[in-house]
Amino acid sequence: MQRHLALYLVGVGAVVGGLTWLRPAASQVNTVTELAPGVYFHEGDLQGSGHCNNGWIVFEDYVLVVDGNFPSGARVIIPKIRAMTRKPIRFAFDTHHHGDHAYGNQVWVDEGAIPVAHSGVLEEMKKYETKYFGGGPGRWEEAARTRADVRGTRLKPPTLLFPDRLFFDDGKKRAELHWLGVAHTHGDGWAWMPKEKVLFSGDACVNGPYNYVGDGSIEQWIRTLDNAKKLGARIVVPGHGPVGDARLLDDQQQYFLTLRRQGRELFARHRNPVEAQQQVDRIRTEVRANERIRRYVGDFFSDQLSKAYQEAGGTAFPMKTASSDCSHGTHASMHGAGLAKLGPPLKWKRPPARRP
Repeated sequence: MQRHLALYLVGVGAVVGGLTWLRPAASQVNTVTELAPGVYFHEGDLQGSGHCNNGWIVFEDYVLVVDGNFPSGARVIIPKIRAMTRKPIRFAFDTHHHGDHAYGNQVWVDEGAIPVAHSGVLEEMKKYETKYFGGGPGRWEEAARTRADVRGTRLKPPTLLFPDRLFFDDGKKRAELHWLGVAHTHGDGWAWMPKEKVLFSGDACVNGPYNYVGDGSIEQWIRTLDNAKKLGARIVVPGHGPVGDARLLDDQQQYFLTLRRQGRELFARHRNPVEAQQQVDRIRTEVRANERIRRYVGDFFSDQLSKAYQEAGGTAFPMKTASSDCSHGTHASMHGAGLAKLGPPLKWKRPPARRP
């Protein structure tokens, strides 16, 4: 556990390279991809720096950024935005409260942006970032012990909140922020562009072994993905991993349906959690045999199966390398685990878009 934690919660001194324009099918870490005129995707350096993916939308008078990232991640993104537009960065949308998506808020505020989020994000921050709200040390303090970028700034909760939907519309571009239900957390927000059919999902949909289930609900997550699919996206921008097409939502949902089925069958056969945990390797092998979803199976599959087993009526597996309801540090370590063992992630393919 400590080894994985150290890998993820690393102090970063990022050097920003030149802006790279690539087709989405050739998307690479730390490069910018144009998804539609004025709509951009940046795949974060997850394993090296713990950075999430980012997007940004260039409106007529301002820029809306999707996800605050860690402070070092925000500092990587800002020069790349400045390289293509001098329009002010007015809003930074936190898709949820986790550190790799919201701890960089202060950096964006210093640029003149307002942090935006679903109201559940603030409630989750109050629950977990306890020292900021008057309690004992929380996840922010935990991250600051091991990340120089976090230690060098401060937690800045979102101040523009929406309970259901919030629209940005300049008459040419429209971005809709939606809460579609409980998924990765209780405050997951989605950024939907109905004209371009581009959907930014945060960690409610990922493209690889990055699913953390400790702050959400697998059962509700499946229903939330149904709601997301109704939007009719053609391009899905995950919180981690390469950009994909609409199949990404289907694959993410299929993985959770498989987990839920395995958890129910496990509970029906093994009410003793010790006996249930002994079946993890067998079930992992079965799930990995499904080519469609094998890329979601990483080093922390046991914790995901334990969550499914608990939702079926059981209790948590007694022996673990990480707990599904553990600290944010373990959640962070999960994000980069087991990549070399997996098949290639799903990528979106289409001809390159025009640069505006």
